[in-house]
Amino acid sequence: MVVIKEIPLPRIRRPLPRQTDPEKVRALMESIAIEGLHEPIDVLEVEGEYYGFSGCHRFEAHQRLGKETIKCRVRQATQSVLKMHLA
Repeated sequence: MVVIKEIPLPRIRRPLPRQTDPEKVRALMESIAIEGLHEPIDVLEVEGEYYGFSGCHRFEAHQRLGKETIKCRVRQATQSVLKMHLA
């Protein structure tokens, strides 16, 4: 089951390094500041911890805007599913 909820940015672990396009982040910052976030980022919840593997531009835009939370599509997962994402 997938749940949509606001999660504090510091609670989301981003274990894989990502390269972001500064122009895309800037454009998203402008859009989010005016209209809010349209598409939640996807996170896995494993034993009460949140892990984000996508939505890096939206995540960075929220950080730069000083937002405290971000809208997330949360999927419950096991340690074995998390390990597959980290492989």
